[in-house]
Amino acid sequence: MIKKRYKNARSLLRLATPLIVNNLAIAGIQFSDAVMSGRLGSRELAAVAVGGSIWFLIFQIYNGLMMAISPIAARLYGAKQAALIGRYTRQAICLSLIVGILVIFLAQTYVFKIMDVIGIDIEFRHLVTDYLKAIVFGAPGIYSFLVLRYTTEGIGFTRPVMYSSLIALASNVFFNYMFMFGNFGAPALGVFGCGVASALSMWIVFCYLSFYIFSNDRYKELDIFTRMTAFRLSVMREILKLGIPISITITAEAGLFSAVSIMIGTLGTQITGAHQIALNIVTTMFMVPLGISAAITVKVGQALGSNDPKLARLSGSTGIIVCGFFMLLSACSMLLFRQHIVNIYTTDAQIMEMAMSLLLVAAIFQIVDGIQIAAAGALRGYKDTKIPMIINLIAYWMLAFPLSYLVGIVYELPPTFIWGGFVLGLSVGAILLTWRFSLVSKKYLGAA
Repeated sequence: MIKKRYKNARSLLRLATPLIVNNLAIAGIQFSDAVMSGRLGSRELAAVAVGGSIWFLIFQIYNGLMMAISPIAARLYGAKQAALIGRYTRQAICLSLIVGILVIFLAQTYVFKIMDVIGIDIEFRHLVTDYLKAIVFGAPGIYSFLVLRYTTEGIGFTRPVMYSSLIALASNVFFNYMFMFGNFGAPALGVFGCGVASALSMWIVFCYLSFYIFSNDRYKELDIFTRMTAFRLSVMREILKLGIPISITITAEAGLFSAVSIMIGTLGTQITGAHQIALNIVTTMFMVPLGISAAITVKVGQALGSNDPKLARLSGSTGIIVCGFFMLLSACSMLLFRQHIVNIYTTDAQIMEMAMSLLLVAAIFQIVDGIQIAAAGALRGYKDTKIPMIINLIAYWMLAFPLSYLVGIVYELPPTFIWGGFVLGLSVGAILLTWRFSLVSKKYLGAA
């Protein structure tokens, strides 16, 4: 059994490695935005922190919806029905373009009013608005990119996703340098330029991946670009039926982190900057189990498509163990080297001290964070999305957020107490999602 699990772990990591690189590159984009905006000043750093949290929430809502493409494609590919995959891809791209245009319109019309309602610190509220009004122009591009990304993930070919993310990272840093600071003849746009850079990078990666899929023979059997598409209610219904619970599930967690970021954004510039630094470090570490989670979905889905529930259960359980072990190493590294890491972001003594105290709390929830995302990935492979949605809503919004709000806003305790909500929510989520995976995988074994 140990030999089988080791072999399965190697196969899983081969599939996951490009996805991990992809996620680390995405974290690199967030890192570069934080570091480069920090060079503009504390207000700019805080504005990009809050604006980035709001955009991340908007992005994750649709990202979760499109995650449905991965298990659908994996099942079809495992069942030797690859020609049907393109039908889902085309429908999802049409939906992405429509939703992306709608996001642009809503942001241009209502974003300042939203800032006012939330109560973002007036000192940098206008900068947050500028950032969001620029970055949303990338929404149609990045939403369509997600469709192509999850299609190629579903068939188990993940290297193009890695290439795309590395291109996104390079272009984002280049355009930040160009538009934030006024280089190469461009105007110095500051925070607004950061949003412009991100939007341009989103369109670049969509164009790159589209061309890659169109020109590569490996995708011809998927039948993606060989015909025009007509609206198919049955296809759209299946995508939405599977995708909406996934969207709510991951938005519950991402929304918790974004909501806490916005809440902290009302407490002042220095606290917001420290929170952004600590959250950026945590997010970077999280990119590894997030990539493994996506690979787990594919491995489980393909195993079930080929009618092998024993392999599906083995892939899921192995993935949970691998993610938990990595996050144990992550927690130890965070405890040992937190001062050196924080030094990269800022030289402000107060911000450094607050950020280091937040990383102590982060080390506590690292392991359960890895376990819960791995279990969620395995359940997506089983197309089990409704119960995980309920679990996450309870863990993050009935338990974690009320605790963070109570200690942060009502009792006005330090940010470390606000982060206690993360510890509670992620721990409950990890326990319940792992239990759910055990039940579902046993059910499939019994049916077989």
